[in-house]
Amino acid sequence: MSKTIAQAVAEQGLTLPSIPTPRGLFLPWSRLGNQLFLAGQICERDGDVLYPGKVGGEFDLETGKLAAQACALNLLAELSDAVDGDFSRVVRCVRMNGFVNVAPGFHDVPLVINGASELFVALFGDAGRHARTAIGVATLPGNAAVEVEAIFEVR
Repeated sequence: MSKTIAQAVAEQGLTLPSIPTPRGLFLPWSRLGNQLFLAGQICERDGDVLYPGKVGGEFDLETGKLAAQACALNLLAELSDAVDGDFSRVVRCVRMNGFVNVAPGFHDVPLVINGASELFVALFGDAGRHARTAIGVATLPGNAAVEVEAIFEVR
């Protein structure tokens, strides 16, 4: 039997959460051929925003990275649902977009999103490396510090 995504996450000392309930009218994921589009996820657990506020204001860079990692775990929950938990069905992460709720003057947005990128590389090795955009924004749903979305190639 192949490893599950939940097992792979546990090997990193983390826990795969439940897929958060969408805060709007959209699906958690959508598939087109071998491309899996994962809806953006904020840093929340069980409906509660873990890091409400601005990076560079209420939160420093390292806390921002933890918020990005929490987003990545939510994305992995979506991914697990889409591939029936089967880690072997994941070919690679193709692209990631990250959005950081920033205080004026905060310029390390790409370093914040590294919190998500680093987790994907830890889990998938070179197949976790991806094209990426990191953008600083004025606000995010629920006043979350970070939101991340991703596209995966799957079998």
